[in-house]
Amino acid sequence: MHDFCFTIPYGMILACGGIIGFIKKGSTASLGGGLATAFLLLLAGYLSLHAFHKKKNSFFALILETVCAAALTWVMGQRYAETSKIMPAGVVAGISLVMTLFYLYKLATGGNHFPTKTE
Repeated sequence: MHDFCFTIPYGMILACGGIIGFIKKGSTASLGGGLATAFLLLLAGYLSLHAFHKKKNSFFALILETVCAAALTWVMGQRYAETSKIMPAGVVAGISLVMTLFYLYKLATGGNHFPTKTE
């Protein structure tokens, strides 16, 4: 599986979560954090997809994805530890941890792999 296949939906989930947090609680921190992180992830996903079409890897995009996911894991993990609330801190920390591990795996294995032509 390619990193952009998960990064783009992950970014959209974070954007929706930020918007929902703002609508329900009036939290500008949720809105700003969700949209800013989503923007960075969607940008990284786009760069990775664009590089993939050229049969190249974008390690900049992969590193950006990893840093964003790791930062969210740390921040939301701490918030979950303080509040013990599953929504949204626990869920975002859990999803972000899985994504961080996936991105680290992609970095360790050399990024996206390209199918060989079979005739």
